[in-house]
Amino acid sequence: MKSKYKVVLLITFLLIILSLSISFLNYYISSSSMQKQLRNQALPLSLDNIYTDIQKHIIRPHFLASTMANNSFLKEWLKKEEDLEEIKNYLKDIKKEYGLFNTFLVSEKSRKYYSQNGFLEVVSNANSLNRWYFDFISKDKKHEINLDLNKFMSNNLIMFLNYKIYDEDKKLLGVTGVALNISYINELLKTFRTNHNFIVTFYNKSGKIILSERNINSASSIFDKKELLKYKDEILQEKSTIIEYKKDGNTYLLNSKFIPELDLYLTVEANLKEFNSKAVNVLYFNIFASLIITFVIAFLVSLIIKNYSKKLEFLSHHDTLTKISNRRDFEAKLRLQFSLMKRKKNNISLIFIDIDNFKYLNDRLGHHIGDKVLVRVAKILKSDIRESDILARWGGEEFIIALIDSSVSDSKNLAQKLRVLIEGDITLNKLMSGTITASFGITKLDEKDTIEEAISRADKAMYLSKNNGKNQVSIL
Repeated sequence: MKSKYKVVLLITFLLIILSLSISFLNYYISSSSMQKQLRNQALPLSLDNIYTDIQKHIIRPHFLASTMANNSFLKEWLKKEEDLEEIKNYLKDIKKEYGLFNTFLVSEKSRKYYSQNGFLEVVSNANSLNRWYFDFISKDKKHEINLDLNKFMSNNLIMFLNYKIYDEDKKLLGVTGVALNISYINELLKTFRTNHNFIVTFYNKSGKIILSERNINSASSIFDKKELLKYKDEILQEKSTIIEYKKDGNTYLLNSKFIPELDLYLTVEANLKEFNSKAVNVLYFNIFASLIITFVIAFLVSLIIKNYSKKLEFLSHHDTLTKISNRRDFEAKLRLQFSLMKRKKNNISLIFIDIDNFKYLNDRLGHHIGDKVLVRVAKILKSDIRESDILARWGGEEFIIALIDSSVSDSKNLAQKLRVLIEGDITLNKLMSGTITASFGITKLDEKDTIEEAISRADKAMYLSKNNGKNQVSIL
């Protein structure tokens, strides 16, 4: 064991020496190497990192707005436009679940503007604050980003992600979307500048600046930047590009990238003078931090953490013996389906299952046989339910199934089928040298129920089967 540590230490030491030697050699060979690194590595990498952050903070709401526009519930509601509480709760749930600033819906039929707070106003072409709606629906594009000041929200500038809603015949039903507080995004762009010395700007296809850090970029479009005007076609193209230009005696590098999800161009600018002034400090920091800490400690630790985190993640949601969902995972999934049930008005049934005489069989044949019985029963239950249903080991010899979009009658038929499969399973009969049976209890979730009440009722139904002679299906 000691020799292994010696080998690891020796290899680590040699790698550190090699990395340090190469880093210092490359740095002192030429001062231009930093510019080359910025052009070929740092700037593109930073752009990708910024793009990742933008995905996290902006594109996710963009996809959410797209999903809302294609939501069948929203389309059906707009056709009738009757239950105000229904749409109010829908928008409120979306806002709360995704932590948005605002969610909204405008009906083309009634021109009514709804938010998570309910009906706000009737949009009118005569109202300048509503002009965005009529401008948007007059365009061919299905979505847009709109920066606006909304009197019903705050005095801050808001970014709206607007999506058109169409019915099956491509008829416009309305516009929906989400809103983000621009002050938050402005802080995000400010972070890129203060932490990395990069100026981030978003242009649309016509060269108009859609988003940039306030008080830093005074221009409204690329046409206001005479140094960049001749590079307009290079910047506003779908292929990523890097250009070099001069401004006020300083040399700048600009990297552009098209973001199809937003239909915008993302540009990242770096002032070489500003960047090089910190190059030495950054170099030494990167050498010691990345080589000594990252390569030696983080790499080794990450391998261990990666291995164990996968196991812990699995164990936190699954039963270690049967490999199906555990009690906690079942309850979490059922709560989600329960909330959807209240909205969709569909049915959810619960089946509670207990293996008959399991304690006696376990004591007589041993826990290793009992474990095999549990694994086999779980496999039988899993093989005959749908992917949309939820199966879990509740504890001991007890299992529970949540049947989504299933009536009590259908649930009873399935329970009877599972009961027969368990009773007649050849593998179980061989393990126990006899017949294994199970008792079933069924109940239907009601909107007035709590999860605990419904599960308790299914449990009581199972005990009713037990008291009536076992190997039965009872309903409460």
